[in-house]
Formats: sequence, structure tokens, C-alpha cells
Amino acid sequence: MLKEFREFILRGNVLDLAVGIIMGTAFTAIVNSLVNDMIMPPIGLLLGGVDFSNLFLQLSGRDTLYPVLADAQKAGIATLNYGVFINALVKFLIISFAVFLLVKAANRMLPKKPEEPAGPAPTPEDIVLLREIRDSLKK
Repeated sequence: MLKEFREFILRGNVLDLAVGIIMGTAFTAIVNSLVNDMIMPPIGLLLGGVDFSNLFLQLSGRDTLYPVLADAQKAGIATLNYGVFINALVKFLIISFAVFLLVKAANRMLPKKPEEPAGPAPTPEDIVLLREIRDSLKK
């Protein structure tokens, strides 16, 4: 059983998957930093100093309004965190675009499959009719 497990782990697909997960995790950290530290602050500044991570709708505890999401969560208030969702959406778009570029580059590097020649073109109907006439005249 140990031998089978070792063979399973050392198969190429498992190692490739492990490397992919590790690289994906590292890439996610970079994208998180890019979105949170480089992209959203200038956008928030252009929109009047808005911090997207603090955009939320307070659903309960209307007697006290909380200006910061962390304070509302600390107080146990139910919130709808649409700013966090916007950040996640931007991260998703960046990662999706990066994966698209990666797949596009990989497809260019892979050898192209030779096109299989198409079968003979179908015989036109008038030729078929002429052949039938010829064959019936031979009889």
C-alpha cells in the first residue's frame, strides 16, 4: 500500500497539480496586494476618498451608525458588505485575465495538430445524373 501511495504521489499529474496550487496561492497573494494596495486606493481617491473595504449597508442596530466596517462587525451588527464584494470582483477579473493570457501563451507554444485532409468532396448532382444516364445507355 505504501508503494502504491508513493507511485501515486510521484505521478506527473499530482506533482503538476501541487505546483499549480502553490503557485496559485502565491499569485493570489500578489493579486490581493495589487487590488488592495495599488488599484483600489487611487479609484477610491478619484471617487472622493472612498475606501471600498469600508463600504457596507448596516442591516441591524439602526440606533447607532458605524462609520467603519470593523466597528460594526465588532459590535455584532448584521451588515451587507458590498465594498468587500467589489474588491473580490476586481481580484477575480485580474486573476481571470492572467489565466486567459497564460492559456493563450501555452496554446501558442504547443505544437499544432496537422489538419486531417477532408474526405473527397461530394459528387455534384448533375455528374451523378450523367453517370446514371451513361450506365443505363450501356445496358
